[in-house]
Amino acid sequence: MIPTTRLFLVRLSLLFLIVCLPAQAKESLADKVAAVNNESITVSQLPPLSPTEQQASAANLVKSLLSFYHYRRDLKFNDEFSREVLAELLKQLDPAKVYLLASDIASFEAYADKLDDALVRKHLEPAFDIFAVFRARWVQRYNYALKLLDGEFDFNLDESFDFDREKAPWPASRTAMNEIWRKRVKNDELNLLLAGKTVDEARDLLRKRYHVALRRMAQTGSNDVFRYFMSAVTAAIDPHTTYFSPRNAENFNIEMSLSLEGIGAVLQSEDVYTKVVRLVPAGPADRSGQIRPGDMIVGVGQGDEEIEDVIGWRLDDVVDKIRGKAGTKVVLEVLPKGAGPDAPTKKVEIVREKIKLEDQEAKKKVLTVQVDGKPFKYGVIELPIFYIDFEAYYRGDKNYKSTTRDVRKLVNELKEQGVQGIVVDLRNNGGGSLAEATQLSGLFIDKGPIVLEEDSRRKVEALQDEDAGVAWDGPMVVLVNRMSASASEIFAAAMQDYGRALVIGQTTFGKGTVQQIQDLDRWNTDPDKGSFGQLKFTVARFYRVNGESTQIKGVIPDIALPEVIDPEDIGEAALDNALPWAHIKPAAYRPTPLRVDVGWLQQRSQNRVGRSAAFQLVKREVDLYKAYQKESAVSLNMAKRKAEREKAKKEELALLNAKRELLGMPPVQKIEDHDETDDKSMDNFDPWLDESGHILSDLIHAKKAKVVSSEDKAA
Repeated sequence: MIPTTRLFLVRLSLLFLIVCLPAQAKESLADKVAAVNNESITVSQLPPLSPTEQQASAANLVKSLLSFYHYRRDLKFNDEFSREVLAELLKQLDPAKVYLLASDIASFEAYADKLDDALVRKHLEPAFDIFAVFRARWVQRYNYALKLLDGEFDFNLDESFDFDREKAPWPASRTAMNEIWRKRVKNDELNLLLAGKTVDEARDLLRKRYHVALRRMAQTGSNDVFRYFMSAVTAAIDPHTTYFSPRNAENFNIEMSLSLEGIGAVLQSEDVYTKVVRLVPAGPADRSGQIRPGDMIVGVGQGDEEIEDVIGWRLDDVVDKIRGKAGTKVVLEVLPKGAGPDAPTKKVEIVREKIKLEDQEAKKKVLTVQVDGKPFKYGVIELPIFYIDFEAYYRGDKNYKSTTRDVRKLVNELKEQGVQGIVVDLRNNGGGSLAEATQLSGLFIDKGPIVLEEDSRRKVEALQDEDAGVAWDGPMVVLVNRMSASASEIFAAAMQDYGRALVIGQTTFGKGTVQQIQDLDRWNTDPDKGSFGQLKFTVARFYRVNGESTQIKGVIPDIALPEVIDPEDIGEAALDNALPWAHIKPAAYRPTPLRVDVGWLQQRSQNRVGRSAAFQLVKREVDLYKAYQKESAVSLNMAKRKAEREKAKKEELALLNAKRELLGMPPVQKIEDHDETDDKSMDNFDPWLDESGHILSDLIHAKKAKVVSSEDKAA
């Protein structure tokens, strides 16, 4: 139930948690790094890629499952569908149109009516042929970029670089493509020069960067090509139907359960290295005291086996080496932070453990706002995702991890702390478990239907809260934004329809469909040849208990607060092949009206927001961001670019210092003086949470003073 959004793309970074890496040969680390960095790759050196029998069988199985069980009953795997798949595949491979030529696109017409055969007749070769052309163009482009670095650029010319080419035509010739890349490389160098690098330093960095791009393409395998193709197939059906390769399937399960087995480190690629970005507090790597953020992992060994060198490896391959069963030993060869490649490495032995990904679990805090000179104390429950440890649940583990269990505990703690109201913060919560959204709703209402689910046969079932009683019956608001989606919308809509809470913030994402995950290996007759992966596909549409879908429209807040995300850019309506809005017969449910004048609450909130210096800063920030967004090109003239950057820096510095002033922090002379400690202090800049407290206070006051709406008076 997670939407295809940037935010989803940002959460997927959690999937690279906990890792270890292979060892090194006799040559020095410096020699190894230099060899990888300067490795020449040409089209003729690329290994051939071809589909496997397992992939063909998996594709055919996906087609069968979608035909029988997808919510859309009009699916036809024909030539028209094939053309949609081709369009999606090209969009995934070359969205900026900087690799493929118009002549390549024309040549792909030979495959336009054949991609459906990959699913129906197990004929995957056309997809691999298309990728082979794309891969060759990629290598040609980066080799051309490297060649450009041997010449010189004139930064006095008055020309510009078009960085937004999504709607541009495909380049008509190699000459036209060369011109695009000349400006692209010139822009890359100009950025580094403006960052204080010398020409030689800038070009050394760019050579490394382009060699990394070549190396990663050379490391592409058959499974990667198949994943690209299947992603295009599923995207042509609806935006939330997705094929998970075996590796991606494991990552998705980790995110849902908020746990994995490994060392407790967040890693990322940096040049030829795998860099430690962050350590999970009190995790195995953290407790070892020998690994720190900024260290580079250059080798990984399993138990007492020889360490394997991992310089130049893909990040996900390194991650696979480091993950492993709890209780097993992994040995990392580590280059300390800041050390050059000639510095000595160290070997660190770590016993893997089950790691809890605590960043994503429910959290609480107690805040206070001043109301008429008196403190108003309220609790906040922050919920980034609706999670459940499926494996532990089905195993019968009484201590399995779930959203509802955690939130119940947090509510009880907040009651003990004497809060006067609760804010459930669902901002940026992209969804998760439908069952958890239903059960969580049951903590705040006393029995009844929570959501209506309509399956592919158009049979409607009400998902119920069957447990009498509530965990919290006091004042409550639900805070949402444009990135609140799916399960978040189910919960927010239920609280709104039952009159249990005020929904405040921005209109939500608008994802009103239900997905099911099917392990394709259930039908794998020869697992030794490889896994089939998993399929997440849309099986139902959900509706609010009032009969309306949240699809496209989202949940409209009772009290709107300033938006920071443009609904034109983000949301279900902005996605290709999204299902339309719909409505059905309402459920039989008994709402408890708030019996307050919401218009009165809205007006008081608007008055505060209008006077708020913090929200005025938010508006300035949004306006500045929108101004940047309108630009699709940048100047390649050094003087003009400097002036543009200086102007932007002044605007950003002014905003930063205005924010620091509101938080009681001293101003800084330049943005670089704002450090990580300041970033943590900036977390306190959250006018939406402050306004949530004031709205809670108003809600309590309205109930006590009996400030009711005209409809309630008439009743």
